[in-house]
Amino acid sequence: MSATESMPETTELGPFIVPRIWTGLWQLSGNAWGSAPAAKIRFDMAKYVDQGFTAFDMADHYGSSEILFGQVRKTLPPAQIVVGATKWCVFKRIDPTWNVVENAINERLERMQTDCIDLLQFHWQHYEDHGYLTALRALLELRSQGKIRSIGLCNFDSVRTDEICTDLGDGAIISNQVQFSLIDTRPLHGLKHVCEKHGIKLLTYGTVCGGFLADEWLDRPEPDLYSGNLTPSQRKYLDMILKAWGDWQLFQSLLTVLRRIGDRHGGVSIANVATRWVLDHPFVGAVIIGARLGISDHTKDNLRVFTFALISEDLAAIDDILAKSNGSRMIFTIGDCGAEYR
Repeated sequence: MSATESMPETTELGPFIVPRIWTGLWQLSGNAWGSAPAAKIRFDMAKYVDQGFTAFDMADHYGSSEILFGQVRKTLPPAQIVVGATKWCVFKRIDPTWNVVENAINERLERMQTDCIDLLQFHWQHYEDHGYLTALRALLELRSQGKIRSIGLCNFDSVRTDEICTDLGDGAIISNQVQFSLIDTRPLHGLKHVCEKHGIKLLTYGTVCGGFLADEWLDRPEPDLYSGNLTPSQRKYLDMILKAWGDWQLFQSLLTVLRRIGDRHGGVSIANVATRWVLDHPFVGAVIIGARLGISDHTKDNLRVFTFALISEDLAAIDDILAKSNGSRMIFTIGDCGAEYR
């Protein structure tokens, strides 16, 4: 295997050099995706690091993700650099006093067994309450004290991201984590320009739509949304495909096009092509791909994302399908990035 095939691409993100595929740990938030012993999860996490996937995305509400990550990092050689990105998600109305903010960060530090969070990603549910600016100023103070190395946002829309970056100044925010895929192209309708204006990058999830943008769904009948055979992620993205983007027949046309593109580039997978399409947007820093650690392993396939480049013929074929969908109207039917959670 060549060097290009064996290691992920990297990019500069704030103070870090990170791989352009991150490992998402949201599937540790519950058993609906399957479960594995903690020792097996830790073993697989260390294996991901060995293969160059050295950045992990977790959150305060993703089960034991912070704890397991902290345990694994303690076992790695001192020279091995890994980036742990976690979140403080404020879903309920709070008064973001200094003590409230500091306690939330101290809890993250304790669970991750560290004295400094690499990337703290902040989510605030209620936009009408501008307390998010107060909370972010406190996070900046904690950054100056060395408890946080960098600050990002999570599921903030274009207007609020622009407001925050303008208010806090250059370099305060390095990223925003939002959904972005061939199905959900909302970041192209506003957030892209905010990223370019303020020099921040998107960390994107949902890029393979819970596994629907994959070879296993090509030439398959439409699944039952309410069957017990789908994971929570699959139910979410199937609902988006059928109710917001288009229909199953058009989705099959998209998969067929992606399969042809994959064949043109040496047989790479549909998921590879879908991921490459997202990564080729300059405002995207990295794609976060969820991992069912201890249950399945797609690292070898994910590495193939970095073995090819999409050509104009590929992009034209993809654009032809997307033009037949409702994708460009989802910014109005669903709302801007993150609106589906509010």
